[in-house]
Formats: sequence, C-alpha cells, structure tokens
Amino acid sequence: MRKLSFKLGLLFFVFVLGIETVLFASLYVTLVNARINEEFEQLLARGNNHRDVLEKSYHPSTLEHVVMMESEAETDVVITDAKGKILYFSDHILPFAKKLIPSVDVRHIPHSGMVVQNNWKKESYIATASPIRMDGKTRGYVYMFQRTASIQNMIDKLKHHFLVVGILSVFLTIMTIAFLSRVITIPLIRMKQATEKLSKGDFSVRLQVKGEDELAQLGKAIQTLARDLEYLKKERNEFLASISHELRTPLTYVKGYADIARRPTIEEEERAKYLSIIYEEAEHMQKLVKDLFELAKMDQHSFQIQKEPTPLCLFLKKIYEKMYPAFQTKNMSLVYRCEENITVHIDQQRFEQVMMNLLDNALKYSHQGSTVSIDVRMEKKNVMIMISDEGIGIPEADLPYVFERFYRVDKSRSRTGGGTGLGLSIAKEIVEAHGGSISATSQFGKGTNMIITLPRGDDDVYDFIG
Repeated sequence: MRKLSFKLGLLFFVFVLGIETVLFASLYVTLVNARINEEFEQLLARGNNHRDVLEKSYHPSTLEHVVMMESEAETDVVITDAKGKILYFSDHILPFAKKLIPSVDVRHIPHSGMVVQNNWKKESYIATASPIRMDGKTRGYVYMFQRTASIQNMIDKLKHHFLVVGILSVFLTIMTIAFLSRVITIPLIRMKQATEKLSKGDFSVRLQVKGEDELAQLGKAIQTLARDLEYLKKERNEFLASISHELRTPLTYVKGYADIARRPTIEEEERAKYLSIIYEEAEHMQKLVKDLFELAKMDQHSFQIQKEPTPLCLFLKKIYEKMYPAFQTKNMSLVYRCEENITVHIDQQRFEQVMMNLLDNALKYSHQGSTVSIDVRMEKKNVMIMISDEGIGIPEADLPYVFERFYRVDKSRSRTGGGTGLGLSIAKEIVEAHGGSISATSQFGKGTNMIITLPRGDDDVYDFIG
C-alpha cells in the first residue's frame, strides 16, 4: 500500500504540475505582454502630450522646454522637422536617434502616433513617433525613447515573483497531494490488513466505515464478507459436529447390538430383537445420508427442479388421501380445504416431499384426538398454503431457528422421533427454489402453523437453486 500511495501521489503530482505549468506559463506570457504594451502606450501618450503642446505653441522656447522636461525623466525626446532633420534632443540619445530616424517611413505615421521601435529584447531603446501638424501641414515629429533596461528589469522582477510563487505552489501541491493520497489510501491499507486476516482465517474483522462513496461501499462489503465467513465457519463447525453426533450414535448402536447378536449363547428371539434395532439404525443412517446428499446438491447449485402447471387443489387432495390413513391410525383428524381453479408452477415430486415432511412433523408432534388442517387461499399474486396442528408447539426462543440444519426443538426426541434435523431445512430450500417462502408461527403447548407462499404466473419450466 505504500507503493500504491506513492504511485497515486506521483500520478496526482504529475497531473497537477502539468496543469499548474500551463496556467503559470499562460499567466506569465499574458502579464509580460500586458506590461510591455502598457509601456509602449505610456511612451506614445507622453509623445502625444508633447506634440499637443507644440501644436499650440511652436516656438523655440517651447521646444527647449519640452527637451528640458525630458532631461529629468527616464525617457528621452528628439524633435525633428518635416524632413527628419534633428532640431532638439535629450542628452545621450543622439547616436541611437541618428541611426533610427532615417529608417522610419514617416508617410505611414498617423496623427495619433505609432511605435517605430518595439524590439525590446535586442535593442537598447524602444521608440514612438508623433507628427506635429499645424494648418493642415506637418511641421515635424516628436520622437520618444525609453531604455529597454527598465523593461528587462521589470521582466526579471516578474520572473522572480513567478519563480517564488511557482516553488511555493509546487511545495504546497506536494504537501496537499501527500496528505490526500494518505487519506485515500489509509482505508485501502485497513482493507488490505482486513483481507489478510480473512485469508488467515481470522474473521473478527471490524472496519470503521463512514460515508457512502465507493471506498465506503467496499469497506462495508468486506465487513459483510467477514461476518458471513464468520457465520459460515461457525455453521460449518456446528454442521460437522452435528453430522459426527448423528452418525456416531447409530453406529454405536449398530456396533454394540451387532456384537451382542454375534454371541452364540444368545437366544434367537433376543437376537432377532437386536437385529431389528440394527436395521432401524441402519435405516436412520440411510435417511440421514440421503438428506445430506440432497443438501450437498443444493449447496453445489446442482439441485434441479422441473416446474409444470399444476392444479393445486387436486395435487394437495392426492397428498391428503395418501396421508389420511396414518392420521386415522393415531386417532387424529386431517382436514383439507382448498379453493377451486388455483394453478401453480411446481415440481410435483419435490413439492410433495415438502408437504409430506410438514404433515409428518404435524403427525409426530400432535396429540391423539387433535386435528391437523391444510388450508389454501389466494393473497393478491401469491398462493398461501398453511398446515396447522394442535400439537406441542415450538417455544418462542426456538422459533427463529427451526429451519436451520440439524436444529431440534426437543433434543430428547431425536432418537425416538427418528428425525435427522434436516427435513425443514430441505423443505425451505425446495420452496425457495420455486420462488416462494416458508415461515412458522407457533404457541408453545397449543400448536404450530407452517405457512408456504408461492407466486402465481411463473412461466419458467426449469429452475436451479442459486
């Protein structure tokens, strides 16, 4: 992450430095040109002022006065006649004036004057010319000169200021980018550390996430992943412990009773009893392995269901007729109520497995003489199937966990009841594969309601879990 912070900061720095360079260069060129143009305009305006005075009073005393004024200024003046002959001039300017004035084409000089020497980079002076016109005729010209050293000095100062500001800007840019890249990468560093912990099996990762930006969303995703992995690890350990327990108990029975049945001194009647127990435990293990195989296929997303349009009432009536004798044997009532013309798309074999499991649970955990009912009704776009019993019920503390694998409300009934603790979990997976949901409500000691909700109008023929 240090490398990422450096690369990110370097990338920002290059982009910002490039932008600053372009902006500073543009600003520098603009300011330099503006200042130089300002110098030209001021020099031309000074020459025009002298020209205006001379046009009003063209006398030797006035000409001398103009030259005397410029002798105390940073500029110099040269006054010529109409043919370019020098009449009056400031000190030290005469050599440069004699060189420049003959090369000036006075025919193109307007009354407002013009710059006749603008090469401030190579020449020692810049110059302007303003014509003196009286009575419609040109009497002469006022040439103004200014040393380019002053312009060069101004440019040097401007360069110095820009250099200082540029260095300060680069320094502040580096500090700002370093801070910002650090701020940006700190959450990434923490996320990297968190993922390293996750890779080592430490799921106790807690990230302090603030905001709703992409980094915050990534942090929340890692936090959610950590919680899910922690939950899955706990579930896996509990699952393996439950499988170990479920297999160890019947295997202990099988091994123990097989050892007794092998004794030659045992009577045949007693041997048959032990063999019967061994057979029951083998059946229990067979059912457990079958349920585990079903769950394994669901977890691997290879559990396939084949839906088809099914008249629900007719389908449930067949299940009712199949289960009715078992309820009669236990002196219990099985009631069936269903509206006509309800069609759902289900895998009949898988859904029959769900209904048989729920009805078998109701039969096991209900008292003799009680009633179990199957009720079907429409709710908007859904179909609700409710299996109700008047049995022992489920304690409120256990109700949220009844669909978890190997969870049993009454642990003491696990052997006598013959269940594996997987039936409701498998039923939940099958119902959800149909796009539905299953839930439970119960009052302890009064009974339980298992509620299945299925969608209508599902035209899919094939579906897969996941």
